[in-house]
Amino acid sequence: MSRVQLINPAQTTRERQVLLDQIQAAFGATPNMFKAAANSPAALQSMAGSFRALGAGILDAKLSEQIAVAIAQRNRCEYCLAAHTALGKGAGVSAEELADAQSGQSKDPRTAAALTFALKVVSQRAQLSDADVQALRAVGFDDEHVVEILAHVALNLFTNYINVAFDVPVDFPPVKLKPVD
Repeated sequence: MSRVQLINPAQTTRERQVLLDQIQAAFGATPNMFKAAANSPAALQSMAGSFRALGAGILDAKLSEQIAVAIAQRNRCEYCLAAHTALGKGAGVSAEELADAQSGQSKDPRTAAALTFALKVVSQRAQLSDADVQALRAVGFDDEHVVEILAHVALNLFTNYINVAFDVPVDFPPVKLKPVD
């Protein structure tokens, strides 16, 4: 049971309805995570706006979803792991690639570097070195990519924290978290 109310789009303020209708249009459904965030229209606007902006960014959907899966696993967020596994499949990420991402790995050197960087940002609370950024540049990422990877990390931390802190019920096909190392 969620620790905060899941806002019903049909029974809320006009401001919340407009935002939730946009989510419905974008996703074809209104996931519980957005219903939880809708307790604060400002938080919902921030979350939805970040998804919109980063969805139009330079990183492709496959890499974005792999980053999200890796961070969800690291933060033990069952909701985001399930959601981004489903979204990843829709973006063309194979089951093997999703399983690898869940372990923070990839056979593709660029993806592997991005996942390593993203997880280091999470684990070390952004206390990075020049070498960490250089590792991304070594596989062809430029500063725009590097900053956008960090933006994806920040968005995923926000969504992980909403779902974990408020125990938001998972409304995507469940995916098992891997055991903690």
